[in-house]
Amino acid sequence: MKVLIIGEDDRFADLRARLSTNPALEVERSDGDSEEDFDLYDVIFDLNFDDDPSNMEIYADLKEVPVFVSAVKLSLAEAVYASGAKVKCQLFGINALPTFMAQSKWEVSAYRKFEIPALTELMKAFNIDFLTVEDRVGMVKPRVIFMIINEACYTLQEGTASIEDIDMAMKLGTNYPFGPFEWCDRIGITSVFETLAAMYEDTKDERYKICPLLKTKYLKGETFYRAPKKESKKKGELDF
Repeated sequence: MKVLIIGEDDRFADLRARLSTNPALEVERSDGDSEEDFDLYDVIFDLNFDDDPSNMEIYADLKEVPVFVSAVKLSLAEAVYASGAKVKCQLFGINALPTFMAQSKWEVSAYRKFEIPALTELMKAFNIDFLTVEDRVGMVKPRVIFMIINEACYTLQEGTASIEDIDMAMKLGTNYPFGPFEWCDRIGITSVFETLAAMYEDTKDERYKICPLLKTKYLKGETFYRAPKKESKKKGELDF
């Protein structure tokens, strides 16, 4: 099975590591240029799709080819509607934001629910456990984790507690693997901010209204700690 991956270095490395358990998979990488001969591949992963869905029309025309796209900041339905394309491929959404592909179980959305049996067979071939989720902006885990990060920013902004105290309280009180600020630095403040903005635009739910402190950090390109901690990770360490 020939697999094409479109994505940045870290995301490509994460996905290739997950697919390496099946030696029958022939994995190649591309920058996603429209000149690419996508017809040569049995499966396509576009890990940049959240930020650049411009290839939607190309993917849509790949009859019955499974196409997995990062669909957290936008839904599959939204991307298809914006493109005006008639979808002939098997279109699935995954969470390809930093750190999430390394988790033991994926969230996957399906543009057409009747294609979930085909999805199940594919995921068996990839040796990846998964749960199907609704085709909604933010999926499930990002909605929960990013909302917690946003609320922690309000707490910090109000001067109620320090970054370290908030992180420690969350880890001790909920048994989460990281505190909200540690999590934000690991995922990346750009991914957190832009996903929260997309969720608020989609739902108008006040829970996702971005804290001014988080917005300032995003605009300045800052992290909450001086540098994100680079600890060695075991498989599933980031699971939540």
